[in-house]
Amino acid sequence: MGLIIVLFYFSLPDQLFNDPASTVVFDRNGKLLGARIADDGQWRFPMSDSLPHKFEICIISFEDRYFYNHPGVNPISLFRALKQNIKAGKIVSGGSTISMQTVRLSRKGKPRSVFQKTVEMWLALRLEVSLSKNDILKLYASHAPFGGNVVGLDAAAWRYFGRSAQNLSWAESAVLAVLPNAPALIHPGRNREALLKKRNVLLDYLYHSGKIDSLTCELSKKESLPQKPSPLPEKAFHLVSRLNQEQHGCISKTTIDETLQNRCTEIMGRHNEALTGNGVYNGAVLVMSTKTGEVHAYVGNSGNIENSLHGSQVDIIPCSRSSGSILKPLLFAAMLDEGELLPGTLVADIPTTISNYSPNNFNVTYDGAVPANEALVRSLNIPAVRLLSKFGQERFYYKLKDAGFSTLTFDAAHYGLSLILGGAEVSLWDVCKVYRRMANAMLCYPYPEYDTRIGQFYEPTIIKSEKKQSNPKDIVFGSGAIFSTFEAMKEVRRPDAESGWESFLSSYPIAWKTGTSYGFRDAWAIGVTPEFTVGIWVGNADGEGRPGLTGLSAAAPVMFEVFDILPSSGWFEPPWDEMVKIPVCTKSGMRPSENCKETDSVWIPRSGLKTRCCPYHKLIHLDETEKFRVHADCYTQSMIKQKSWFVLPPAMAWYYRSKDPFYRSLPALLPGCNMADENPMQLIWPNQTSKIYIPREMDGKMGAVVFQAAHQNPAVTIYWYVDNEFVGETKYRHKLSLQPDEGKHRLVLVDEEGNYVSITVEIVGKGEC
Repeated sequence: MGLIIVLFYFSLPDQLFNDPASTVVFDRNGKLLGARIADDGQWRFPMSDSLPHKFEICIISFEDRYFYNHPGVNPISLFRALKQNIKAGKIVSGGSTISMQTVRLSRKGKPRSVFQKTVEMWLALRLEVSLSKNDILKLYASHAPFGGNVVGLDAAAWRYFGRSAQNLSWAESAVLAVLPNAPALIHPGRNREALLKKRNVLLDYLYHSGKIDSLTCELSKKESLPQKPSPLPEKAFHLVSRLNQEQHGCISKTTIDETLQNRCTEIMGRHNEALTGNGVYNGAVLVMSTKTGEVHAYVGNSGNIENSLHGSQVDIIPCSRSSGSILKPLLFAAMLDEGELLPGTLVADIPTTISNYSPNNFNVTYDGAVPANEALVRSLNIPAVRLLSKFGQERFYYKLKDAGFSTLTFDAAHYGLSLILGGAEVSLWDVCKVYRRMANAMLCYPYPEYDTRIGQFYEPTIIKSEKKQSNPKDIVFGSGAIFSTFEAMKEVRRPDAESGWESFLSSYPIAWKTGTSYGFRDAWAIGVTPEFTVGIWVGNADGEGRPGLTGLSAAAPVMFEVFDILPSSGWFEPPWDEMVKIPVCTKSGMRPSENCKETDSVWIPRSGLKTRCCPYHKLIHLDETEKFRVHADCYTQSMIKQKSWFVLPPAMAWYYRSKDPFYRSLPALLPGCNMADENPMQLIWPNQTSKIYIPREMDGKMGAVVFQAAHQNPAVTIYWYVDNEFVGETKYRHKLSLQPDEGKHRLVLVDEEGNYVSITVEIVGKGEC
């Protein structure tokens, strides 16, 4: 007896079924977004936690009416089946209970014989000892065949009726209850009458046994039968593919909103159709909740996924792409946070070469000097590079790493100063994550249990109820700096196609930024409100650039249209404890010096109190006519008048003057008054460290180097010398084209008043024939 008990106990495997399952993805409300077929080619959803009430009644009524009363084997059913088989002269009934059928399904194609039936009975008894009746029903429903390669109730409900098993009608539940008994009945044009008859017989039994009323029975009989299995929904192809890799063979209940997902897909698809005329075929949309980090829409790519020609199958969202200007607000925030910049601080916008790197603005013009927040608004490249050079590229590199950018795989030296202009690659996922994290810091600020840098912030999530707490060091900017940055981003000009954007801005403020990578390969747009973070990428998956593909023209219109369908949002509350109101110089945007006579009061991050005072307002001495500068050695001291004057360095002043007609150059020195410590002249290009290569022109002729200088008095004549040899003179526009030989040369500039500038330049080569 003991041996029998041991054999009985160990006769059933720990896991009855080892079949691979499909990957199934639902939205936040339980709507199916898509699925991937199981590894064995079957549509078999993972086992559900519950069984629909209607199907439970139908399957028990059809297959095993005494299911809840027997221990796994029903002797009465076996005796009835034996009697029917003897009478028919062949096997017409097996007398198997649902428990026995579950065992048979798990044993995979064993022959139907008396011996195998005995084994099934033995194992069914053992199964009833291990599992509850409800668990056995769920096992059976999840692994029963429903025709073709459809296995399990959940897969059958979606394939045949396009809805979840929980939402099936009585007629639909009855159809699926009779199918496992003869799954070949579901086939277009074949056995339709037999299936209809079986279903209606079951519905009649349900009525006569009091499970449904007469009206329900009659209405159910009028419902049509399903046709061949329909394709499953495919509403988030790239997300489902991603989860198929990350959570293969599982049910993923995501935070996606199906309605928003469909709208975003439609918006991106419509814009994509317009862009294809320019050879631009791909685009991606990511929408996150700013507060929770939950992903509400995930459009990994646009276009026809069945057409592999343009890479529409590629999920762009996690891919590394050139960042363009999308990182500029982060540098702005970093310098504000470190007390190295105020929002309106003037930054030089002049021809610049730093370690042989010569950036240009998108429109290849120069403002001379521009407020830092305006430089951010207009996405000017030269001010950004100069700020990065001042802040330190390695320092900024580690700020980006700490903020959450995971694709910076090389060291800071590899990227150089181009880091701020697209030299590094980032993903749309990381861009949205970092900007959303900055915005979330603003939302957490008012609550005392959150520190503005190390609060309980969470990583963005796709899977519902999943929370991944971020590393506290990832919150790298203070709330004051973030708020000032968002205030600047809020003022960015809207795309031309967005008519009336000023009124749109006033009613629905958005902090946003665009980016365009080198060669017009990537167009970016990122937008943040207290409720949502929206990221857009537009381009070609294969990296092909197209003329005119910019963030402003291609990505920003998509972003605004997505925001249009989202609930409206207010604006961030200022973090008053991290900000302070101070006077700043009206002209320079810096803390005023004693010479700054005009000031404005502005709110700045508290760290801004460390910034230096305005160096541009200088106290100058004028003669009694206020037309000439003088000093005590050349003019009667009692007649000297003192006046504060806004003075930019010559190179900045040269370009600034053309943008600001109110800029006044320094008055000339009174004849006979010389100031040895002042040089009104500055060489714009090249600088002391420049190494110059002279190429040939398209016509084969040798090119030339264009040297450029600036003078506080444009009317002054400048005389140019190379290696002590006079080579030319300039007036007003101080540019001179030269063709020096290879090697080092001494360049000297002298003005009419004897002021001079001298540097050494090196010509490293000339174009060959």
